Amino acid sequence: MADGGVGTGRAPAVSAAVGGPPRPEPGSAPWRGAAVECALTAVMMFLVVTMVRWLLDPASPVFVAELRPALGAVGALVAVMLVGLILSPAGRRSGAHLNPAVSVTLWLMRAFPGRAVLPYTVGQLLGGLAGTALGRLVWGPVVRSAAVSYGLARPEPGRSALSVFVLEAASFAALALLIGFFVAHPALTRPMPYAVGLAVGLIIALLGPVSGGAANPARQLGPALLSGNTTALWAYLTAPLLGAALGVVVFHVWMRGRTKSAVNGPS
Repeated sequence: MADGGVGTGRAPAVSAAVGGPPRPEPGSAPWRGAAVECALTAVMMFLVVTMVRWLLDPASPVFVAELRPALGAVGALVAVMLVGLILSPAGRRSGAHLNPAVSVTLWLMRAFPGRAVLPYTVGQLLGGLAGTALGRLVWGPVVRSAAVSYGLARPEPGRSALSVFVLEAASFAALALLIGFFVAHPALTRPMPYAVGLAVGLIIALLGPVSGGAANPARQLGPALLSGNTTALWAYLTAPLLGAALGVVVFHVWMRGRTKSAVNGPS
């Protein structure tokens, strides 16, 4: 991210990791960063499909029969994977958002240029689709089995789409607030990739057996389209965006409170 301060209309001085690329110069193409996002999201989804293929397929030698421990393992692996992608040279170049809701969050926090949000979103969605298709190509028909279903995040049986929407929105709102903390404290950005990776891993481990724990439209769209299972897809696509908006509202209220306290001084 570029230098500046929250509330000034300029981006805070936050590390590029999960914080957007340096603010583009006038006339530069945000599609360059979007192309990197596409590639990174493709890698992410290929690895997610791979994890689900090996841990949830009953024929796999490392099959975990109980769903909660299996998704706990997936959450731990995803946390490590995300840290690696964020800290990679490509991740530092684009910011490694890997999620349209992250890009929206940072834009609403004035930490990411608005004109790059659409290109990043398109890149992330296409990358999610490409990575899922690559998983099918590499691992074969087992990926489309009922147990794996292209790595689709699924709610528990009987859970309504509305409850999925609420849980997914709440989980991303919490993630948005975590991101906001680092946006407001640029000196503490070094542990940011680890904190974000851990938070996403916990969302998968805790909410995976309940709502699916996707919290990412780009993570859900590819598996849903390729598997043909669009159960609660509208909730998975829209809830993280609402969560981003809610988290940013709380963030701005908090920032105004900090500014007011700084102006007034101790009472």
